[in-house]
Amino acid sequence: MKAPIISLLAKSVALLLAIGTLTAHAADQPKKILLVTVTKGFRHSSIPTAIKVLGDLAEKSKAFTIDIAYNDADLLAKSTPAMLKTYDGFIFANTTMTLPLADKQAFLDEIKGGKAFIGMHSASDTFHGEGNKVDPYIEMLGGEFLTHGAQAGVECLVQDGKHPAAKHFGEAFCIEKEEIYLLKNYDKTKVRDLLTLDKHPNKKKEAGHFPIAWCKDYGTGKVFYTSLGHREDVWENKAYQEHILGGIKWALGLVPGESAPLAK
Repeated sequence: MKAPIISLLAKSVALLLAIGTLTAHAADQPKKILLVTVTKGFRHSSIPTAIKVLGDLAEKSKAFTIDIAYNDADLLAKSTPAMLKTYDGFIFANTTMTLPLADKQAFLDEIKGGKAFIGMHSASDTFHGEGNKVDPYIEMLGGEFLTHGAQAGVECLVQDGKHPAAKHFGEAFCIEKEEIYLLKNYDKTKVRDLLTLDKHPNKKKEAGHFPIAWCKDYGTGKVFYTSLGHREDVWENKAYQEHILGGIKWALGLVPGESAPLAK
């Protein structure tokens, strides 16, 4: 009877080793992200630069790959419930207004169910509500574009020096010229601020709390947003690239970082 028992044990060990190898291999595989660059309003000239930068970051980091939706047809084909399940996360890079998602609720449900969402600049100028109604997309994101003034130089103050999207900045990130958004439907008690201004970007004497970048939980999913990224030279800035790479890796669950709001 010993031989069959030994044989059974050997097969069990071999099966466990095979499962372990497959699990480790799966863990080493880069995450798959759908990068959306579709616009229905203003189209930023920096979008081609954004595509190149994100592609370079994906290739160099080996952390993720990108599948790009360039136009309506791409987005409709890649945002069906079945296709959405094939992605680990979604990036909206300078998207604007109402996008032609095949199934918007399924898209939000995928994020809420544990996937990543990363928004740059005018991702907050996307899916506006009607009247006083806040669009569910904006509720997921955490803030909505209201207006902006002339491009200006700003000192973005770091609020979480340990977060992977901000720790490389030190105490502040200074930008010589950028289009800074003023937001609505933003609540600092519902997001974790990463970068803020303590004065109005154009009216320098007007003190206040002006959010620039944050992260938050959405169900079991993770959301990272930065309002920076209007200009080509901002996208080409190495510090900005490290900012968005840290945010992407955090949202994908590849690096640790807190998401609880700092404000009570």
